[in-house]
Amino acid sequence: MDTSDLKQLGEHTALPASPEEAILERVANPHADSQYVTRFTCPEFTSLCPVTGQPDFAHLVIDYVPHEWLVESKSLKLYLGAFRNHGAFHEDCTVGIGRRLNGLLEPHWLRIGGYWYPRGGMPIDVFWQTGAPPKDIWLPDTGVPPYRGRG
Repeated sequence: MDTSDLKQLGEHTALPASPEEAILERVANPHADSQYVTRFTCPEFTSLCPVTGQPDFAHLVIDYVPHEWLVESKSLKLYLGAFRNHGAFHEDCTVGIGRRLNGLLEPHWLRIGGYWYPRGGMPIDVFWQTGAPPKDIWLPDTGVPPYRGRG
């Protein structure tokens, strides 16, 4: 696999100042002739409320069926980490991440689930996908239980 175009893998790379400045990188899919699901889970995603500046926390689950490209995981970690000081509503973060990955990868299918922890006593879960998943793929449950509070 040719990784000569990658700028971050194997290098010391500082956390980007914002998601817009983050460089998402991709590599060729060595199994482009097969349909399979790749899952990334980010259980400690953080962003800021755009109104109050208070931190918001989420558990993100990103599933996609690659076509020609795979997202390079270090660049994805840095991109997601760049939201740490970024002010945006839950919906904007979740849908924006999904759209950016979809534009970069042009996968057969992609979905993202943002399971946001409560603020003001109410969790907000945000789900976005590109369409119906392809037939005959194994799509496991996200494994994230609905929020139950203290019981």
